[in-house]
Amino acid sequence: MTWRVLIAAIGLAFVIEGAVYFALPDFSRKFIARMLELNPGVARRIGLLSIVFGLVVLWIASLI
Repeated sequence: MTWRVLIAAIGLAFVIEGAVYFALPDFSRKFIARMLELNPGVARRIGLLSIVFGLVVLWIASLI
């Protein structure tokens, strides 16, 4: 993997996240409020699952 691909992936993540905040601002605010209420352990597990899912998607993309 080159730095160019990594930077492109990070940029794409920002675009997707920004699009959600732009298109669904009420949902985004409620989601963030719920995340703030979570136990830190639960938030860490959600983050870990998100990382694993992202790595699996990247791995699958590298096979194509």
